[in-house]
Amino acid sequence: MKSYSFLKKYLLAATATAALLFSACDLDEHPTSFVGPKEYYKTRAQCLAGLNACYIPINSIYDYCFLIMTEGVTDLMYIASGTKDAQLDISPAKPLNGQKIWTQCYKGVMYCNSTIAAIERSPLNDIKESSEADKLPLLAEGVVIRSFYYWLLTCIFGDVPFYTKEVADQQVMQEIAHMGRMSAKETRDYLIDELQRYVPSMDQVRSSEVADNRMGAAMGWMMIAKLAQWNHRWDDALEALGELEKIYGDLQQYPLEDIMFRNKNTPESIFEVQRTYTPGGLSVTTNVAAITTPYHNGKGIYDGVEIPELGDQATVWSAMRPNVYFSQGLQSKMGKDIRAKYNMAWGYEDKTFNSTNTRPWCGPKFWCPNMQASNDGNNYKVFRYADALLMMAECYFYKENYEKAVEYLDMTRTRANLSKYTFRTPARLEEEIRNERARELFGEFQRKYDLVRWGIWYEAVTDNSDYAYLQLNTANSRIKPCHRYYPIPDTEVTYSKNNLDNNEYKAYGL
Repeated sequence: MKSYSFLKKYLLAATATAALLFSACDLDEHPTSFVGPKEYYKTRAQCLAGLNACYIPINSIYDYCFLIMTEGVTDLMYIASGTKDAQLDISPAKPLNGQKIWTQCYKGVMYCNSTIAAIERSPLNDIKESSEADKLPLLAEGVVIRSFYYWLLTCIFGDVPFYTKEVADQQVMQEIAHMGRMSAKETRDYLIDELQRYVPSMDQVRSSEVADNRMGAAMGWMMIAKLAQWNHRWDDALEALGELEKIYGDLQQYPLEDIMFRNKNTPESIFEVQRTYTPGGLSVTTNVAAITTPYHNGKGIYDGVEIPELGDQATVWSAMRPNVYFSQGLQSKMGKDIRAKYNMAWGYEDKTFNSTNTRPWCGPKFWCPNMQASNDGNNYKVFRYADALLMMAECYFYKENYEKAVEYLDMTRTRANLSKYTFRTPARLEEEIRNERARELFGEFQRKYDLVRWGIWYEAVTDNSDYAYLQLNTANSRIKPCHRYYPIPDTEVTYSKNNLDNNEYKAYGL
């Protein structure tokens, strides 16, 4: 947020890029002029192009580093990597991946704010006798995308600056640049109330039925529920999740194998980050598969076993692997849970890997068939319907409706071939709901958020991790309670004229 020209440059560039990413163009056409945002948003098609730009930062956020941030530093994973984020060697002066997340999320917020304002002004000239009602679904999409960025920011940083203004002049830019932290609870309350006004105006269909993989009503209801859970607004969460249940119906109709990242935009999906890889063509990739695939010798042999579906061109890195707490406790190869064969791998078909005596590899859920180098062309599952049902179980639990909590818990358990849960005590039911989220959503970028939201991240990690940097009382330990959130980068604190702070980190001498 250094200057208005900087912000304007980003917005115009994003709009242009989005036009290339989301629509075809005639290369023989020649531009005759250039237009700014206020002159551009005249038609519905132009408003959609502006909304397309709002998605772009998401692609920069969801990568292998983000998997480390959200799943690696939890109670479920072991990391052989020397990545500083994995070691929690972070501080305001060394924010590491936190700097990228902060920048990309606020870039997304800025795009959304500008596009929403532009849609509000748009005459929608390509719609005969257009009315304000025609704008509602477009505005709703912008509101949903913006809520996603703020959800990420509050999950990762806690209290953050919050604004919805369009950066239209230098004065507004300066106001925003000098904002301090706003309570995450207040931010989420605002977003919930806003989404409740807009999401009903969208087509009430599954995400797989929305054109061009856009965020539709299903994503809107999910965002209300995710935000409401953090704020313990159980009734609001249940109302939104009930709308999702009307749309998605019975979980049993969705094949469990569709949880694999290679199976793109499946009917159960609520939101996926879109990836593609075509040698010599369009490539939008990152490297999650590269850190979740068994060792490769460059000749099609993976940890001593030939895996034809993975080919012989893959490059893999020091891997994240399920730890002992997960692979020998919550979910194991000897159990009845059929999700284990997707989450973990001790071998391939009838052959055992060479190095799985201690812990397995992450399973085929994450592998990318015929990966070229480290180019992972799988989509990344962010939200699925199973997640929503487990959220309903949790909400009913905290409303002390244990019968309904068990009912929704059993929906994911029975699909996974587990027996129905027998209620004993509230404490054991709470633990089972949390454990079931680990089993169902393993590696889907949410575990740390859950642990922080429950207020148990520090204890869960120090008790259950078998990675030395995340254990207490080891020579290499760096974990501190303040690491539940990332620090705001020092550069951003300076830009804010110290209206932002990292007081929690300072209290631990970081």
